[in-house]
Amino acid sequence: MATLMVVLDVSIVNIALPHAQADLRISDADRQWAVTAYALAFGGLLLPGGRVVDFAGRKRAFLLGLVGFAAASTVGGLAPNAAFLFTGRALQGAFAALLAPAALSLIAVTFTEPRERAKAFGVYGALQGAGGAVGLIAGGVLTQYASWRWCLFVNTPIALVAALAALPTLRESRAEGQHRHDLAGAALVTTGLVAVVWGFAQASEGGWNTAATWLRLAAGLLLLTGFVIVERRVRHPLLPLRVVLDRDRGGALLASLLISSGMFGMMLFLTYYLQVNLGYRPLSAGLAFLPFSIGIIVSATLGAPLVTMVGPKRLMAAGTAVSVLGTLWLTLSKATSGYLPVVLPAMILTGLGLGAFFLALPNAALADVEPSDTGVASALISTTQQVGGAIGPALLNTLYVSASTTFLAGPAHALPRARQLEAYVHGYRAAYIAGATLLAFAFVVILTTLRTSSRAPVKEIRATS
Repeated sequence: MATLMVVLDVSIVNIALPHAQADLRISDADRQWAVTAYALAFGGLLLPGGRVVDFAGRKRAFLLGLVGFAAASTVGGLAPNAAFLFTGRALQGAFAALLAPAALSLIAVTFTEPRERAKAFGVYGALQGAGGAVGLIAGGVLTQYASWRWCLFVNTPIALVAALAALPTLRESRAEGQHRHDLAGAALVTTGLVAVVWGFAQASEGGWNTAATWLRLAAGLLLLTGFVIVERRVRHPLLPLRVVLDRDRGGALLASLLISSGMFGMMLFLTYYLQVNLGYRPLSAGLAFLPFSIGIIVSATLGAPLVTMVGPKRLMAAGTAVSVLGTLWLTLSKATSGYLPVVLPAMILTGLGLGAFFLALPNAALADVEPSDTGVASALISTTQQVGGAIGPALLNTLYVSASTTFLAGPAHALPRARQLEAYVHGYRAAYIAGATLLAFAFVVILTTLRTSSRAPVKEIRATS
């Protein structure tokens, strides 16, 4: 429940945003902060959040994250103006940065037997992968039949029910030994990730030819470089470099970054295609993503036995290859038609492929991890997905604008409205090809970095009351 809530909140506001903008009189230049504030806080605070989870107690951090997320959602839902809405979204992201690694690390330390652990990660992968599409569906339903505010209010009962269920069910666990907080590392990685995500958000809004975009990206890279230098020298690093330098774990995390970039970019342009070209209303557009969600859920849940049978590498590679095929299928889209012959099979293929990838990802990224590193390793998975969610739409949107503008500059052969719709599809095709390329890079990373054989499960951690 907690994982689904955190993931769907990335996309649930998208469909509701036009209504919130009109209600709160938010300017066109500022409206993107309803999405960006969440991503900035979430992505920037994940690594410190993961370390807090390990040493403060995983159950305690999980409960605090749930209660905080519920309160932040209420603040955003009651917002009388843009500033309150953006503040609520940023607070949601901050508590999600605590909640996400706590949820995944609790699964990792609770299920240590390989077969049961594969099933648990299958459920987690299904919710993690389908959350974005579920958010679009929920956003369409709530916006069309209730109010955009309920896209935020809905989190409060979900979080409180999850917290009440967790109290008698979960066991407390934490890393052994003494730990000193790496304040310099926390400051560097948080500001560095915020600068990178902010830079890509700026690129998506204002383009790649602005000084603000490159200054933020350059500042982010310098800060992250400084973070690596600090982590190599301090006695108690926020992110022990052994976590990312492990061959399997590093490859799995890089593949996750590339997969997330392609997936979020694809969903962005599919949303526009359904609503602008095909004329779908918010609810219809959200429901149109249902086959994508079902594909992920079916693949991630029914494919759990395959993790131990064929190993994470083969499963991740096969799933990524199917996702590449599904994304390329979208290039067959036409200006005003194409859901049944093109979008539907493409969604099913891509969903099945991504479900297999998300199912095997935690098994590869958390296998053989040191007990004291479980929380930060879990946070790294969410970090790659959040940063990928910022990078992908920015990169693909740039290609979309260039392709559609070039199309409109050519000789006219249709009425203005029809020509505009054709230009949109021409841009979408360029974005789909770029998304498929990102997925293909992930496929290469999986083949060249991950080892064929399955590795040992995460080391069991003694629960402390």
